[in-house]
Amino acid sequence: MNPITTNFMPGERFFDHYNLATLEDPDFYPDGRDLGENYTYTLWLTSPCVKAGKLECVHCHTSSGRYKFTGDKANEACLPCHKERVEMATVHTHHQADSKGNICISCHMPMTSFARMQRSDHSMRPPTPAATIAFKSPNACNICHKDMDAKWSDDHVRKWRSRDYQAPVLYRAELVAAARKRDWRRLNDILTFITDEKSDSIFVVSLIRLLGTCDAPAKWPVIRNALKNTSPFVRSAAAQGLTGDDSRESLDSLITAVGDEYRLVRVSAASALARYANTLPDMESRRKCDAAMRELESSFMCFPDSWSSHYNMGNYYEERGWSSQAIASYEHAIKLRPDSILPMVNAAMIHARQENLEAAIKLLKNALSIEPKHAAVNFNLGLALAEQNKMTEAESHLRAALATDPDMAQAAYNLGVMLNKRAVHDEGIKWCRRAVELMPNNQTYANALNFYLDTQKQKAEK
Repeated sequence: MNPITTNFMPGERFFDHYNLATLEDPDFYPDGRDLGENYTYTLWLTSPCVKAGKLECVHCHTSSGRYKFTGDKANEACLPCHKERVEMATVHTHHQADSKGNICISCHMPMTSFARMQRSDHSMRPPTPAATIAFKSPNACNICHKDMDAKWSDDHVRKWRSRDYQAPVLYRAELVAAARKRDWRRLNDILTFITDEKSDSIFVVSLIRLLGTCDAPAKWPVIRNALKNTSPFVRSAAAQGLTGDDSRESLDSLITAVGDEYRLVRVSAASALARYANTLPDMESRRKCDAAMRELESSFMCFPDSWSSHYNMGNYYEERGWSSQAIASYEHAIKLRPDSILPMVNAAMIHARQENLEAAIKLLKNALSIEPKHAAVNFNLGLALAEQNKMTEAESHLRAALATDPDMAQAAYNLGVMLNKRAVHDEGIKWCRRAVELMPNNQTYANALNFYLDTQKQKAEK
């Protein structure tokens, strides 16, 4: 959860004041269950009871957070909506009346532990042991029946329920898992899911955010269309997701989005428009964009003592083309947290673009001393050293980047080009081919691979 203002008051709209992490974050299992430490609100928004508009926090909790329904009143938490099931609980739960398994929240809000913290699953979904089998996520059955495995639990729930309620859970979890791995063989399914108005908004947001690593042009019209979604959270993700698309259609969509009624959508659109802010086509567009930019700048400083606030401000300044302000913000971030890698990398990249390679390399070597296997550090250090014609060192760092992140297409491409500069050979071609596999729509990578393949063929024919 990230604040975008400092003045939230109870009763006001959440997405006028906060952004929210979803399943792009590895602290969630792909099916949406909690893995690490998460805010309750993400899973709360996936709850069918909440989406039906029939449940608020104070139904179950006092204003101070105490749970109301304990002891003999446990199942009254699900009244009045589920009156028939509460009155015939043993028929629904298949557990004895006096057992823990006959309490609604034992199955629908199981408690798990992380870092000595006990938390209840607020998605309120039924047990899905099939997801445990597929993704190792927890399920309520095996939290109680620790001596049995998920296959035993799956057999039981399938015997008890003729409807395969687990199938949709597995389907969307598979899409999230594929997107996390950058396995775009499921891209059409992902885009269809995003387009479907019945899809859960949390999973739609998750998939839009995960598409950030996908270079397929087919994603752009789908993300643009998501700007019309009824959910402001989806619209905000779509606005941010259009970052990097230079088409007129996306620019027009973002100019519309900076006038959205929800602040989160406006600041997300402003972030995506930052590098175009000085070139907008008309006065009205610039006026709307300027107002959203001011909201965006204000959002960065909700926590002025946090290094990440100044890092994000630096990113914004960099997008606007304000290099000196960006470097100052990155330096402030590093001052607040001397082991923060990302501002060092970004500041180094600006120095490199300004042909100040010594300053860039100094920053990157400092970052490397903190985290020797960091992929982005090794990649950018490799490029900077190559500019100084230190090819042996440069090659070593590009290989280190790929050892940490085998899916870094830029590192694969640059390593391939570097190796082929000496003489076109199999390993150089291998890395260029790997870059094309990872980013098949990148024409530069494809042209380089074809050039080297032709060169190799001509040599063989001589």
